Amino acid sequence: MPFASEIFSLDSFGESWTLESEDGLAKQLCRASRFLQGLRIQMRFGELSRAPIRLLRLQMVDKVVECDWQARALDPWDADLSRNVQQRHASLQSLRDAIDVRAMLFDLMPQIEVAYLRTYRESQECEQELIIEGCAQRIDHAARNVHSLVMRAKILGFRFEIKGNALRSIPASGATVHVGHWKTSR
Repeated sequence: MPFASEIFSLDSFGESWTLESEDGLAKQLCRASRFLQGLRIQMRFGELSRAPIRLLRLQMVDKVVECDWQARALDPWDADLSRNVQQRHASLQSLRDAIDVRAMLFDLMPQIEVAYLRTYRESQECEQELIIEGCAQRIDHAARNVHSLVMRAKILGFRFEIKGNALRSIPASGATVHVGHWKTSR
C-alpha cells in the first residue's frame, strides 16, 4: 500500500513549506532550534555558577532578534564566601553569559544582523529586575583583543551599572524599536 495518495498530496504544499530562499521559515526554525539547544547544552553550567540561565523570551523578525533571559542564581558552594565575593562572582558570570549568548546568536543565526539582549535577575521581592541590556550588531568585532570582561561587554554594546562588585538594577532604555511590523518599547 503506497503512503502517498492522490487525495492528499503534499506536492502542492511542498513549495511553501520548504521555501527555496536562503532564509525560509524551515531554515529559521532550525536555526532557532540550534540556538535553544546551544543554550541548554553549552550554557548549562557557567564558570562561576552551576545554575543554568533561563530563557524568558526569544523573538525573531527579519534580521533582528530579541532575547531575554534570567541570570544564573548564586552557586550554593559560594554560600560560605563573603557577600562581596558572591556578588562579584554573580556579576562576572552574568557578563560572561551576555557575551556568550551574543556570540552564540550570531554564530548559529547567520541571517541576524542586530540583536537586542537583556539579562534579568530575580530581586528579593520576587520580581525581575533588568541588570544588563544591549543592542549588538554582527559587525562588532573590535572587542576580540580586549582582556577586561567589563570593557569587552561595553564595547560589544551592553549597558549595565556596577557598584562595588555587584551589577545594579538599571532602567530600561525607553527607546522604541520597529522590528518588521512589530513595535517594541525599549
